[in-house]
Amino acid sequence: MKVKYLGKTKYLVLTHGKIYDVISIEKKWYRIKDDSGEDYLYPPEIFEKI
Repeated sequence: MKVKYLGKTKYLVLTHGKIYDVISIEKKWYRIKDDSGEDYLYPPEIFEKI
């Protein structure tokens, strides 16, 4: 699944408006490889499904 980040840009974390691939969903949170190249869990409320 692809999602678009809706929040403010955070340097080396997430970029506003950027499309990210969801690697997995764990306990309703999205595991995403962010701008640092590492994968972390993020709440789905800060993304829009594409």
